[in-house]
Amino acid sequence: MTVIESSSARTDLCKAAPRAHPRPEGQDRYTISEVAAFTGLSAHTLRWYERIGLMPHVDRSHTGQRRFSNRDLDWLGFVGKLRLTGMPVADMVRYAELVREGEHTFEARAELLQRTRRDVLDRIAELQDTLAVLDHKIEFYADARRAPERA
Repeated sequence: MTVIESSSARTDLCKAAPRAHPRPEGQDRYTISEVAAFTGLSAHTLRWYERIGLMPHVDRSHTGQRRFSNRDLDWLGFVGKLRLTGMPVADMVRYAELVREGEHTFEARAELLQRTRRDVLDRIAELQDTLAVLDHKIEFYADARRAPERA
């Protein structure tokens, strides 16, 4: 069993459509190299995620090789989104721990995600300000190029 949100009757209407799995449920046993190719993460990163508790308990074959599932791919997709937010790895690991602890941690998980959301909104505002400066400069140079044409 991997870290995955428990199912509930609630539907997340804001959830992006998940990326299609390469294999259907029941046939979803992927090697680490297959997961690396699918996710773009290195095998080293996948092993590190497992070691630090961000990607806990990946099933193993009888020879000890990791066998990832579609649920693991979904979790890695979510972790990838958290990485894009700039969430520190320690917070991602804390989130994973909270998920493993169960539904009684919903409030703590929500607080962690809300804090990250505020950080993302702050970064978006900074980027919008930066974009406005760039647009202003681009317009300035476009006007400067047109000025000799008018003379």
